[in-house]
Amino acid sequence: MPHATDTDSILRQNLVDAGCGSEIVQQCMALARKQDQPELIRVLSRHRRTLLDALHQSEKQIDCLDYLIYTLEKQRQ
Repeated sequence: MPHATDTDSILRQNLVDAGCGSEIVQQCMALARKQDQPELIRVLSRHRRTLLDALHQSEKQIDCLDYLIYTLEKQRQ
């Protein structure tokens, strides 16, 4: 069975890998220590929405570039 510090390390690394900044990591670690799972889930869900919004913005930018490339290639023909 993992020790509490092992669990803390695993959680911290997972948060870092998920792109959480130091403020969110600290907040989540404190919530985990308090065992406040509902608030922890809210914080994680909010970060997930932020990442998803950034992904959608990147997709829009890629679509714009794809259209520009398509238009330029069509003009060359």
